[in-house]
Amino acid sequence: MKKIVILIFIITFVFTQDEQPYPPLKLISMPTAGTLPKGTFTLETLLMNEGGLLPSFSIGLTEHLTLGVSFGIQEFIGTGSFKKNKSYPEVQIKYRVFDETETRPSILFGLDTQGRGEYLISRDRYEQKAMGVYFVLSRNYEILGNLGFHVGANKNLFETSDGDDDVNLFFGFDRELNRSFSLMAEYDFAINDNDYDDGEYIIRKGRGYLNAGLRWSATNSLMLEVNVNDISKNNERYNSMNREVKIIYFESF
Repeated sequence: MKKIVILIFIITFVFTQDEQPYPPLKLISMPTAGTLPKGTFTLETLLMNEGGLLPSFSIGLTEHLTLGVSFGIQEFIGTGSFKKNKSYPEVQIKYRVFDETETRPSILFGLDTQGRGEYLISRDRYEQKAMGVYFVLSRNYEILGNLGFHVGANKNLFETSDGDDDVNLFFGFDRELNRSFSLMAEYDFAINDNDYDDGEYIIRKGRGYLNAGLRWSATNSLMLEVNVNDISKNNERYNSMNREVKIIYFESF
């Protein structure tokens, strides 16, 4: 742990500092109340375990409305044949109802049908369920740099074949280390997917998902993330933390 802290400290002062061009749309996997500025778009690529690839495209139609699509591919990196999660893309919609003020957090409602991991056709669900319909509150504080807190609730209306359709809760934070680097952490209670065991692919321990990550704004248009998922080891299929890398390209039109 001491070596990791020292490495982060060195990185934050060695690399050129470029400020993130827009508020974070997500932490690691959970949404925030951030949206893209009007007339901008992002192209993201998430490199997942077992050679998985999750490209996505988002566009800011207004200052408060962001739309996106994503398409998951499993075993893309490797020697075997890759396979699609689905034959059609998943969708993301984010609409911020209220901006943040001195007395009120920003409030956003959204929809995200993209789950995590492989889509299991026989079980009609992703390994980790999508957010589905959700709302989230975000609040930022200027304390030696930006510090953001985010909390929300979601209900998945689509992946309910397991009979677990409870309302779920999540929260997290992001903390600027300097203009370029931010630390992120989040916790998903996974109430709608807890203590489930199908004996093969989906084995849950009821611990929820604790995730953390580091985001680097390399340039005004390019960001890189290194994330560690399931620190709580809720998914017994892997029974270990899951490392991911995300590449984000941002541009205006």
